[in-house]
Amino acid sequence: MSIRFVLVATHHPGNIGAAARAMSTMGFGELWLVAPESFPHPEATAFAAGADAVLANARVVGTLAEALAGCGLVHASSARGRTAYYWPTLTPREAAPRLLAAAAEGNAALLFGTERTGLTNEDLAQCAAIVRIPSDPGYEALNLAQAVQVLAYELYCARELPAVEPRRLVPLAPTEELERLKAHVAEVLTAVDFTDRVGGPNLLNRLARIFGRAELDQHEVNLLRGLFAAVLARRRRAGSGA
Repeated sequence: MSIRFVLVATHHPGNIGAAARAMSTMGFGELWLVAPESFPHPEATAFAAGADAVLANARVVGTLAEALAGCGLVHASSARGRTAYYWPTLTPREAAPRLLAAAAEGNAALLFGTERTGLTNEDLAQCAAIVRIPSDPGYEALNLAQAVQVLAYELYCARELPAVEPRRLVPLAPTEELERLKAHVAEVLTAVDFTDRVGGPNLLNRLARIFGRAELDQHEVNLLRGLFAAVLARRRRAGSGA
């Protein structure tokens, strides 16, 4: 079982250490850092308060795609509300069993954004759902390490619950396969000259959200890509007059 805690563009090294401490208290050790401003750093070590193994084994990568390589189910911790965005929104308690079930079949990931601005829409396009921590509307000010602690705690507790989803016959498609599917869709949209007044320049990201909600397995991705390949082949034959 593997659940990656992925911190994206973390500004303060102390927050990395505090997140490592939060993970370690709940028995999680797979920390991935996407383009952190400062790491390794003495402040990270100090705030880890003994969770040195998590820091020592942290993977530092340059892009979110690298951090999510091989992952099936990806959820994002975010304070964004359901009404303004198009991702399904779960509480930590709802998300934990889903992530554990996916991790039992491969890798799953939880994303946490930068302290100042959170995750971008492009980051969220990699995710099947947003995990929103309930808090008092008058002061929704959880910091990064607190968010990591809450989610790690719910995952820890959910380990003792019976599985809520049956095991899949085919594993979820990893994020890199979904990115290839997205690129294939872009090629088809260009070939058939499809535009959407509502989606505009964000059309591809909106389609990616649909794929994320569907939680496609590898066979389903292969099926869709086969369909798109047939569309492109027919389009090329029509263009050549064959």
